[in-house]
Amino acid sequence: MMKDQLIEEAKQIRENAHVPYSKFRVGAALLTKSGKVYKGCNIENAAYSVSCCAERVAIFKAISAGDTEFKEIAVAADTKRPVPPCGSCRQVMSEFFDGSVNIHLSNLNADTKTITMEELLPFSFKLSDLDKKEN
Repeated sequence: MMKDQLIEEAKQIRENAHVPYSKFRVGAALLTKSGKVYKGCNIENAAYSVSCCAERVAIFKAISAGDTEFKEIAVAADTKRPVPPCGSCRQVMSEFFDGSVNIHLSNLNADTKTITMEELLPFSFKLSDLDKKEN
């Protein structure tokens, strides 16, 4: 799948976003190494802290379906610049993406920026940081 196709998938799924409070629609399309695409949109709740971003919806859908090897993800929103993932999404992405996974950021004006996971969140908190060291 080409980058432009993945971005278009993200733009299309953003129309399904449930955003009665912010009115800020975001879509994400996640490509697995096997070629399957998982899509997600942001879903808000009156208790804001239990809302879930598009990137995490797509990742959690893939993980729950048993897909754990990812190639790239596209994120799209109606922003002036290519939309960056929030801090929570960056942390989740760092848990499941290796440093070389491409992240395509886009807006509805066809402005795009592609970066790697390592560029998006260098020096991220990892599972290995939980290893206890006995003194």
